[in-house]
Amino acid sequence: MTDLVITGARCVATVDDDRREIGDGWVAVTDGLIEAVGDGAPPDAAEVIDAADCLVTPGLINTHHHLYQNLTRAFPPMTDKPLFGWLQSLYPLWATLDSESVYVSTWVGLAELALSGCTTSSDHLYLHPRGAGDLLGAEIDAARAVGLRFHPTHGSMSLSQKDGGLPPDDVVADDDEILAASEAAVSRHHDRSWGAMTQIALAPCSPFSVTEALMLRTAELAERLDVRLHTHFAENDEDDAFSLETFGCRPMEYLERTGWATDRTWVAHCPSSNMILASGISPVVDLRAAGVPVGLGVDGSSSADSASLWLEARQAMLLAKLRSGAGASTARMALEIATRGGAACLGRSGELGVIEPGAVADLAVWSLTGPAHAGAVADPVEGWLRCGPMSARDTIVAGRSVVRDGRLVSGEVEAMLREHDRLARRMQRTAP
Repeated sequence: MTDLVITGARCVATVDDDRREIGDGWVAVTDGLIEAVGDGAPPDAAEVIDAADCLVTPGLINTHHHLYQNLTRAFPPMTDKPLFGWLQSLYPLWATLDSESVYVSTWVGLAELALSGCTTSSDHLYLHPRGAGDLLGAEIDAARAVGLRFHPTHGSMSLSQKDGGLPPDDVVADDDEILAASEAAVSRHHDRSWGAMTQIALAPCSPFSVTEALMLRTAELAERLDVRLHTHFAENDEDDAFSLETFGCRPMEYLERTGWATDRTWVAHCPSSNMILASGISPVVDLRAAGVPVGLGVDGSSSADSASLWLEARQAMLLAKLRSGAGASTARMALEIATRGGAACLGRSGELGVIEPGAVADLAVWSLTGPAHAGAVADPVEGWLRCGPMSARDTIVAGRSVVRDGRLVSGEVEAMLREHDRLARRMQRTAP
């Protein structure tokens, strides 16, 4: 018998190759994978979720985050600075990270994402203070406890302030140490199987915090290990100026000469963070037209503050209209970026980000009822993103509910929030 059926949806937006949208739709799930999709009478199942007056989409995919940053969310002294000054102000606080604070902040951050319909998240963990413990292992354990699919990256920094970089000395390592730790992380945690819950990418923090040699050698290591690459890149005018002054070329030329201009490297659009830090508006419409896979990211909760992937999808739609014209962007475009676009970024097209037989059963169910949706009867997908604000009614990962009826299934929420409050206060007390 089928394990789970989600049935009676006003619309199932499959985001498959044909972009099918199925009215009165159902999705059948067995062994954590989608068994079938259709309309009318569904198959019998051990568990049934009634999706009447709901939109069902693939689970949203977060392709850029710094989960530990929710420990310094909306920290007042840092809310009015552009990127470089903002980073330099926060590094001393983040240097106090340890495995406990990483575990708790990851747990809370992924729980917040799940409430916004997110089923898969990346994380760019580039701070590894000496003596802090196994931070990557701590966040993988937290993801397993929450139940989200997880793509953490082994991030790194090798240029401190004394070397002309931005971070302080106590959070950097040398290139050989970083490369050895990167290879060990892939060996220990990277699961290559279909439906894997954990995969690792390599992620030097940025061209202004690592050596050019590390960028080059990391690209070579990623090729040998067959994993993805991630970094911060050309985020604002400061970044462009730094590249011209330091490397004698523009950022894209720098990526080309270090071996990063390949399909291993992904593009994550983080609209809220870019606005808060006044970094600019990403040319998402142009990138997609050029055939570049673009994913969506909430970015760290010290710059974006709200880790809602639904909100980022809405912001992406609106900013694309502002930059490229009202007709250049729709809710469907934003949904594609947040689902199949993210899957392409992570190298998992056809596996994540679509509703079709054989894909993973990562799904979000969105209620289209209540005052916020009154009158939005013509188009459930446009209504989903233009009305709101919205949280997922149900978030399902590998066929298992992580959020049900708008609430996290886990019984640990209150205890984890209390721990998070304690750890956030402890970190913020270290501010100069």
